[in-house]
Amino acid sequence: MPKTILITGAGSGFGEAAAIGMAKNGHNVIATAQVSPQVTPLREKAKALGPKNLRVERLDLTDPYDVAHAQSFDIDVLWNNAGMGEAGPVFEIPIDLVRRNFEVNVFLPLQLTQGFIRQWIAAKKKAKVVFTSSMGGLFTPANWGTYVSTKHALESVAEAMQQELKAHGIKVQTINPGAFYTGYNETMADAPFRWLDDSKHVTKRAALRAEFDSFLQAPDGHLDAREMIDRMIEVVPADTGKFRNVVPKATEDMLKAHQLAAWENAI
Repeated sequence: MPKTILITGAGSGFGEAAAIGMAKNGHNVIATAQVSPQVTPLREKAKALGPKNLRVERLDLTDPYDVAHAQSFDIDVLWNNAGMGEAGPVFEIPIDLVRRNFEVNVFLPLQLTQGFIRQWIAAKKKAKVVFTSSMGGLFTPANWGTYVSTKHALESVAEAMQQELKAHGIKVQTINPGAFYTGYNETMADAPFRWLDDSKHVTKRAALRAEFDSFLQAPDGHLDAREMIDRMIEVVPADTGKFRNVVPKATEDMLKAHQLAAWENAI
């Protein structure tokens, strides 16, 4: 049965590609982009590709008027896909950047979600919330701690919501991508070099750049995004499925092994 799906952060990357794919599959998709210059190009791309059921809107989650407008839409699925990433050593990163990362990745999506949930419960509507988390929501590599801590928080929010909303017929899922090549991780890896200063910080720029380059250039550091996009197109509108959806399988296996090993981790 076709669903009406609102996607945040659909101006590029996973969100854009999955929005087009779900529209082609017959769903009514409201793809939202944070900044106005992304809106018209996505509308033109949708027009060129043919789906008539793909609507593009601006939705800046920091803008209360955008949020109020979005919450006037009658939707079946809210996919919280928008996010940002701050990397760099947690013991040196400026605290205002940590706060901003939590604001964008946790507080603003939660605020948007609460608004829809209140409407759904009042209307006794069966609906669904999907959060784009990360493989980093389940483990913490050095120098990625700020970003992945927001995803750890999102995992907790989603897990609590799943239990709290079951009685109301509202489903909750997470999608946990591995290190797919969309440009997102690459841009995040650039972020600390706008504040990291060799004259002030213990962490040196050249050493951090070498570490990031090693990770991103490894075979499992730039996976083909098509696999994740195809899974998103399946998972987001589905009536049934797993609460947590880690892709690819090798990443799921690694995370399970990592969590088991954490019990034996010594200092």
